[in-house]
Parts: sequence; C-alpha cells; structure tokens
Amino acid sequence: MKLLTHNMLTSPGNARGFPLKIEEATVEEVVTDFNGEFIARMVGKLEWQALLGALRDLGVAHQLPNAVPDNHAEDEAFLKGLHHVLVEIEVMEGQLVCPETNKKFPIKGGIPSMI
Repeated sequence: MKLLTHNMLTSPGNARGFPLKIEEATVEEVVTDFNGEFIARMVGKLEWQALLGALRDLGVAHQLPNAVPDNHAEDEAFLKGLHHVLVEIEVMEGQLVCPETNKKFPIKGGIPSMI
C-alpha cells in the first residue's frame, strides 16, 4: 500500500475513521520514475498532517516541511521528496487501525483489506 493510498482511506461506516494509524508494518522502497506534474496536482488532495503522521508511525526519515510550501508546484526538491514518500514507500504487511473504534484492518502483500 502506497502512502498516497493510505492518505485517502477511511474506516468504513465511521464518521471519525480518518486517519488510519499504521501498525506492525513491513515497508519496502520501490523506485519509480519521477513525475513532478502528477505530484504537484496531488498536493491539493492530500491531508498533509495525516501524511506526516503516517511517516512517524512508520519511522520513515524524510525532509518534508510541517506545511505545504506556497510555491510547491515550482519547488522540484519538495516535489521529489513528496514523490518518494507518496509512491516509493510501500507498506507490504501490517495493519491499519481506526481512530474511532480501534478496529484493525490487515495489510497483506501491499493490499489493505477494509472489510
């Protein structure tokens, strides 16, 4: 599961089921081609603090700022750092935990099961 996917998942049927906490995770890095235009378009769709929380949960070192820079679309270093955490960090195994109910959803082979 890419962190881009995690940033958009919520616990089904719960009003406060976001952001899901990531626990007991096995993480892999998968190098992918950089597409700055795509990453710049995704910035407005992200819940920034949830992304930073996921990185903390995973213990992933990063250089992302605490807030999105105003000129993010022109900041190639920022976009490359964001590309790395959104699409190159992949949670292969672990579980997602609902913040409202503490229900756990397994992640197996990089795929979260939200049932």
